[in-house]
Amino acid sequence: MDIKQLIYLCNLERERHFGRAAEASFVSQPTLSMRLKNLEKELGVSLINRGNNFEGFTAEGERVLAWAREIVSVYQGLKLEVESLKHGFNGTLRIGAVPQCSISLAQMLKAVSERFPQLDYRIAVLSADQLLEALTAHTVDIGIGFFELATLKELHFQSQPLADSGIELVFHPQHFPQLVGDKPLTLAEVTALPLCLAEPTRYFRRYLDQHFREAGLTLHARMETTSIFQLLEGIFVGLGCGLFPQGNLLPAMTPDLQRRPIAIPAMSRHAAVVIAEPGRATPLAQHFFDAAGNWLQQ
Repeated sequence: MDIKQLIYLCNLERERHFGRAAEASFVSQPTLSMRLKNLEKELGVSLINRGNNFEGFTAEGERVLAWAREIVSVYQGLKLEVESLKHGFNGTLRIGAVPQCSISLAQMLKAVSERFPQLDYRIAVLSADQLLEALTAHTVDIGIGFFELATLKELHFQSQPLADSGIELVFHPQHFPQLVGDKPLTLAEVTALPLCLAEPTRYFRRYLDQHFREAGLTLHARMETTSIFQLLEGIFVGLGCGLFPQGNLLPAMTPDLQRRPIAIPAMSRHAAVVIAEPGRATPLAQHFFDAAGNWLQQ
């Protein structure tokens, strides 16, 4: 058994396809298949359900895969630490982020980059449930999203909480002049408006739907999308208004838009920056986490 076989196994889990897993591993498909068959022969168990195409992992394969994720994560962390010893603190962090969280991710990355200018970032936009799965599977180094604190504690993750400053309605005063003001809007007042909203599978949207439903009200979603950019375009042209956690948008980027607070209960899940427990997080992730925590406290 060697580390490359375990990397191939993890790539196959991610890609769910032999050809794409081979491309991700920078080998030919026959080479990948042969190395995985050699791994099965060495372990004495079948790991992969094979047909004409990849058909998932066997029960034994799932157990081996769990170990492979851990070993590959430690191996990658070792490589990064050696590189930092040779060339200084540098590398690429994989970040999983939930849209419409109560912080500007770019602002956080800029603050951390001022301390560690050689860090690069690759960001995947995930649902809240996908994010927890990605953290558990070590396919992302950092998670920024909504979590159950009890679950984080049970799984031994480190977390830095993000402040919950409430929810705000974002609108263009040219199209909705009646909304200009500072007084918090009631839920009933919000339901009278056309809205540009995230699709119903997102945690933030589910949170909104739940509280309006409990109040006997229904949101008028004129436009639904997974794209924050499309939401802002819809708001800008007057297609509707938007609902966002306060702190998610940078006001300077949307100077023509205005905001009103919404009178709504807090979310049951907590927004946080999350990494693996000490000793299991990669050095890059741990340094990022500590720097982000300092920035948040300031």
